[in-house]
Amino acid sequence: MTTGIWLLIATASLLVSIVIGPKFSRSWLALTLLGGIAGLAAVMTGLIGATDWDWRNSFKVGGEPLHFHFDGLSALFLTVVSVGGGAGAVYACEYWPDEAYPASAPRGRAWWSALILSMGLVLVVSNGLHFLISWELFTICSYFLVTLDRQSREARAAGWLYLAASHVGTVFLFAFFGTLAARTGSWDLGPMREQVALAPLFWLALVGFGVKAGFFPLHIWLPSAHANAPSHVSAIMSGVAIKMGVFGILRFSGSLPTPAAAGWVIIGLGAFSALFGMAFALAQNDLKRLLAYCSVENVGVILIGLGGALLGASHGDAWWGRLALAGALWHVWNHAAFKSLLFFGAGSVLHTTGTREMSRLGGLWRAMPWTAGLFALGCIAVSSLPPLNGFVSEWLIYVGLFNGAASHEPIRWAATPAAIMLAMAGALTLTAFVKAGMLVFLGNPRTKGAQEAHECGLLMRGPMVAMASVCLCLGLAPALFWPAISAAIGGWRPEWTNTKPPAALLVLGSCQSAIALAALLAGFCLWRAVRAKGVRRGLTWDCGFARPTARMQYTSGSFAGIPTIWFQWLLQPERIGRRPRGLMPENAHRMERVPETILERVIVPIRNAVLQFSMAARRLQHGRLQAYILYLAAGLVVMGIVVWLGGKP
Repeated sequence: MTTGIWLLIATASLLVSIVIGPKFSRSWLALTLLGGIAGLAAVMTGLIGATDWDWRNSFKVGGEPLHFHFDGLSALFLTVVSVGGGAGAVYACEYWPDEAYPASAPRGRAWWSALILSMGLVLVVSNGLHFLISWELFTICSYFLVTLDRQSREARAAGWLYLAASHVGTVFLFAFFGTLAARTGSWDLGPMREQVALAPLFWLALVGFGVKAGFFPLHIWLPSAHANAPSHVSAIMSGVAIKMGVFGILRFSGSLPTPAAAGWVIIGLGAFSALFGMAFALAQNDLKRLLAYCSVENVGVILIGLGGALLGASHGDAWWGRLALAGALWHVWNHAAFKSLLFFGAGSVLHTTGTREMSRLGGLWRAMPWTAGLFALGCIAVSSLPPLNGFVSEWLIYVGLFNGAASHEPIRWAATPAAIMLAMAGALTLTAFVKAGMLVFLGNPRTKGAQEAHECGLLMRGPMVAMASVCLCLGLAPALFWPAISAAIGGWRPEWTNTKPPAALLVLGSCQSAIALAALLAGFCLWRAVRAKGVRRGLTWDCGFARPTARMQYTSGSFAGIPTIWFQWLLQPERIGRRPRGLMPENAHRMERVPETILERVIVPIRNAVLQFSMAARRLQHGRLQAYILYLAAGLVVMGIVVWLGGKP
């Protein structure tokens, strides 16, 4: 009952914030934060009570009575929505203010609140029809936020691509929920694992939710939408919105029967998404596009854990499957925290320099020490290095995979390659974020915009500090958050609930804290030594040039050159250049572009072929009655031949 009251307060706050958002920015911010706090209170109440909240009402929407259900799995994702939505709302007040955007800022506030509310409904509705309505509202709100800057042609194109891809996914979800309702006789959702005949419907759900989750190769909308949306929108799209797709896959893989091949397919999709996502990320020069492709990788990490859990469930509810699932659920939190932090940092850079191209930046740490330090912390977290939170979730997944490979011979053929590809993706992630941090914040400024950079204000800095604190807490004290993870595991499979944290998790927390303390002591000693002895500055290696310039620094392409060659068959880079000629060449240039391979080399050619066929078919409709009679006669002749051939012995 208490959980329902807090959810009602959160809903009412967000509804009022939608109405007043275009008029009163401060009141909107207060109500949005109140909604987030009420959502967190509902999460805490549900976890402390350790019971699910279920509410039904005779009031009908679309001919179906209302049915809300809130359990541990919903609570875990509602935490992400509440924290991400509140932090992004504060950030937007400085990043996208009324003074600079008098037309779009008020509109953006209303769509922001509507987005949070619709995502909350997706998490709690327990009726297939109402789920589809909430899902469509969530999609529309996302579209209007991505296209908030209507003057930008790139943003408009990214928004349309997102809308088209989302509705392809929605078609599969209509088929999933419609078939489910037809076979069960009700739109009501709930545990149906004993109805084995429903298992094939899982593939419809996987595609429908997979488009929104953005795993490879269903990610075609994600890089453009995240890169061209305002940075606070990019943060909530990457950190929160794509998790709704992950939630759908988790929810219905737990409540419905799954095919025998489901675990194998999901762990394979996750492994390829993790590896290929980071291969594309490493090749990017656009900072926000790099972060977008990193989201493809992190969704792959979550799918690897879920695939391991499904394999564990199909092999006698193996304990290693529970560890893999715990790692996947933990990574939902982790990715939301460090990816929001990184997009906030990228937004701070874009806000002050006006560019997302890393090869046009450099040396920003002097002018933006807060942004540089917090972005560096996010880079450590996303690279899954100790002592931050990314290491905890991937460690749990690795432990689950290794023990699964050692326990069952068939599982070895899935767990071992997945662990290897996850390790390769981790190495590429570290390389990509060393590249991003180095090009953006180290070295010398490459352009005038980088030279004139300045630090962001408190309203942008505060959410970055908050997300960095979440990364630290999740990494240094993992055992404290185990009850929430256990409750979420219980929401997926009730018999797997275990409120006592694994002993290895307690040991890991102690090791993480020791590493953090050692790093702080080492940093303090280094700072004391530098202050005592001073710093001698000089030029870096200048390749023999007497007067080095900022243009002689490493660029994005040169840093990622060798790994790009490894994945050249996938990336298909396009190179344009003019080689230096003569003894004293005056100019030379080289440009490299990595296309959206799946979109540009697969989807677009198919679309063009369909359009050409449609235009050819359209020429047949010219209004000549004689030709139409000829079409009918030809059709009858063909049908007659088919019938005659079918009747021959």
